[in-house]
Amino acid sequence: MCKCKMVPKGLIEAGLSIIVMTLILGCAEFMKPGPRAGIYDGPSSDIGGGRAHAYIKIDNDGRPAAIGIKMSESALTGLPAEPPSAADGWEYVLSLPKEAAISGYTHIGIDWNPHGHIPPGVYDKPHFDFHFYLISLEQREKITAKGEDLARAHRAPDPELMPEGYILPEGTEVPRMGAHAIDPKAPEFNKMPFAKTFIYGFYDGQMIFLEPMMTKAFLETKPNTMDPVKLPMTYSTHAYYPTSYGIHYNATEREYEIALEGLISR
Repeated sequence: MCKCKMVPKGLIEAGLSIIVMTLILGCAEFMKPGPRAGIYDGPSSDIGGGRAHAYIKIDNDGRPAAIGIKMSESALTGLPAEPPSAADGWEYVLSLPKEAAISGYTHIGIDWNPHGHIPPGVYDKPHFDFHFYLISLEQREKITAKGEDLARAHRAPDPELMPEGYILPEGTEVPRMGAHAIDPKAPEFNKMPFAKTFIYGFYDGQMIFLEPMMTKAFLETKPNTMDPVKLPMTYSTHAYYPTSYGIHYNATEREYEIALEGLISR
């Protein structure tokens, strides 16, 4: 038989008040509005003979609707004709505006590959890799993809974290990036020339970047395209993930826009 002491009514009411106030403060924090609707630009950086900057578009509910890059048409000129000695390409890092903090992305890397990269006969054309990173620059510096780190770089994610139909081939591990997952059903792997595609990046079994990739020749056609993105069943990191990616040329501004669009919170 349990012997219980009576709790004074005042203590019960005080306890209930603390619980209610905690719930109210918690809800207030959860419901804290995001940035106002609009397009916010990050700082501009030199690339080739032009400039580029990152941006984020916030919808009327204060949520990210798109995140991307605006790159001047002149950025396609004056690019290095040869890669650096220790890599396939040159990286240009773009900082995000502070309003992008809610998106889950930390920075964007534009990689210019003058001679392309592996596999030969597929991605060995002059092209750009646009990396949207979910990890920091400091975390990237720890990825060596060599020695003991090679196993971490190539560690396959759980099946539900891999986008539909994608595979993680060996030999795609790159220092400061991790491994690159590809879609074997993409046109470039099915007797079609490479023009544009979408890559996912992994390290230690976690998705760490999303990557629209396209040739310089394709950008020079001044395209206006939007393609769906294949999605995994679930994600290991909370962020706003795209359901499509767009490549748009703005004739008035004479600039290209490469964006993750139709963002959903996962």
